[in-house]
Amino acid sequence: MLVVCAGVGIPVVLGAVDPDLPAGLWVAAYAASFIAIVAAGVLGERPSAQRAVYAGAVVLSWLVVATVPGGGLLPVLLVVVAAVGTEVVRLPANLAVVALNTAVIGFTAARGGDSTTGVLIGTAFYALVQIASVFSVAAIRREQRLRLELTEAHVEQQATTVLLQDAARTAERLRISRELHDLIGHQLTVLTLELEAARHRPADAAREHVERAGRVARDLLGDVRATVGELRTAPGTDLREALRSVGRDVPGLDVAVEVGDGVQVDEEQTAALVRAMQEIVTNTLRHAGARELWVEVARDGDAITLAAADDGRGAVAPVAGHGLRGLSERFAALGGDVDYDGRDGFRVLARVPAR
Repeated sequence: MLVVCAGVGIPVVLGAVDPDLPAGLWVAAYAASFIAIVAAGVLGERPSAQRAVYAGAVVLSWLVVATVPGGGLLPVLLVVVAAVGTEVVRLPANLAVVALNTAVIGFTAARGGDSTTGVLIGTAFYALVQIASVFSVAAIRREQRLRLELTEAHVEQQATTVLLQDAARTAERLRISRELHDLIGHQLTVLTLELEAARHRPADAAREHVERAGRVARDLLGDVRATVGELRTAPGTDLREALRSVGRDVPGLDVAVEVGDGVQVDEEQTAALVRAMQEIVTNTLRHAGARELWVEVARDGDAITLAAADDGRGAVAPVAGHGLRGLSERFAALGGDVDYDGRDGFRVLARVPAR
C-alpha cells in the first residue's frame, strides 16, 4: 500500500496535473502526508504520539487530495489512511475517518467537472474500497493478536511443564530416599548390631567370618546413606533442555540457548531461570519485532548469569512492566539481580549467586 501511496502522486510531481496550491507547497504536503502515514504505522509503542501523527496524516491527505481536482488515482491515498487507522483508533473513529474521506473524495470529484452520476459512482467505489480495507486490516490484526496470545500461552505451558516435571522428579527422589532409609537402612543397622554381638560369643573359628560380615554390613550401610544423600541433592532438571523447551517451536522467532558446562543450579535457581526464559521470550514476541533471540547461561565467578539478546528494534528508554518487575523480585529473593538495556536490540542480564 505504501508503494501505491507513493506512486499516485507522481503525475502531479511531474507536472502532468496542476494542483490548486503552488507545486512546491503541494509536493511538501504530499511528502509530509506520506511520512506521517509511515510514522503512524510504526509508533505502536507510543499511543499518544501515534494518534497525533495519524491526525496529521488525515488532515494532510485531505489537503493533498482536495487541491487536485481530476487527480486520477490520488484518492487511493485516503484509502491507505483509512487502512492505517485500524491500528491507531477504535473502529467507530475509523469509520468516521472513512466518512470524512468519502466526503473529500466526492467534493474533489465534483470540482473536477464530473457528471453527477460519475461523482456518485466514483465516491461510492472509494467508500466501499475504504470499508473493505478497514475490515480486512482489522481481521488481519485480530488474527495476529490471537496468534500472539496462542504463542504466549504455548511458551507459558512449556515453562510450567518443565517446572512440574522437576517438582515431580524431586518428590520421587525424596520418596525413594525415605524408602531406602526406612527399610534397607534399618535392616542393615540391625544386622550390624547382631553381628557385633556375635563377635563376642565364644566361637573362635567363626570370629574371622563374623568380623568380615560386619565390615560388609557396615559398608553396605554407608553405601545406602551415600545413595540417599545423592538422591536428595542431585539436580533434577537438565537446565539446557529445560530452557530450550521453553523457546522451542515459537512461531516467527528463532531461539538459540547455550548453557555452560560448569553451571550447576538447585531447584529454586532452576525455577527462576526457567521463568526468566519465559518472560524474555514473551517480551520478545510482544514488543521487539525480532527474528532471533540468543540466550546464554554461564558460570561467572561466584554467580550464575543468564544473558539474553535479540535483533529487534529495542527501546531507548525501556520501562519495566509487571513481567520484568516480577522477574527482578524473583532474582532478588535469591540474592541476585536483573539488568536490561534497549539501545541495541533488547538485552537482559540476570544474575544469581552460585550455590
